[in-house]
Amino acid sequence: MNIKLIAIGKTDHKNLQALIEEYQKRLSFYIKFELDIIPDIKNVKNLSEEQQKEKEGELILAKLSPTDFLILLDENGKSYTSIGFANELQKKMNTGIKTLVYVIGGPYGFSETVYQKAQQKISLSEMTFSHQMVRLFFIEQVYRGFTILKNEPYHHQ
Repeated sequence: MNIKLIAIGKTDHKNLQALIEEYQKRLSFYIKFELDIIPDIKNVKNLSEEQQKEKEGELILAKLSPTDFLILLDENGKSYTSIGFANELQKKMNTGIKTLVYVIGGPYGFSETVYQKAQQKISLSEMTFSHQMVRLFFIEQVYRGFTILKNEPYHHQ
């Protein structure tokens, strides 16, 4: 199985980008992982929130293959403990999914079209984090999930 994370806009903070790269490197020992960044949409001040979500949604959907399993990182999604998330990753691997695609939406969330295409929604927290920080938190949790599945000492219970 492959895991892809799609996100809107580049990471502006060098230290945050360095940590993201560190966890991507660690994760590469367990699974093929790709971080796919969609550039920020230009001239958003001329667009309504709905128009911006629609444009971002078109770009997100263009990155998907028909066989991808799409999961949105969404505040209304299901919450997991780290162990629960690791078990969810294992279940997905057991089903033979070729590519698991997680998406971090833009500042206003997702278009209705993207919601309709998604097979699942998960929430990292009831708190709100910047979209840039969510990338790090999510990649770290995927890494943590694989260390849990391999019974490695990274996660403490």
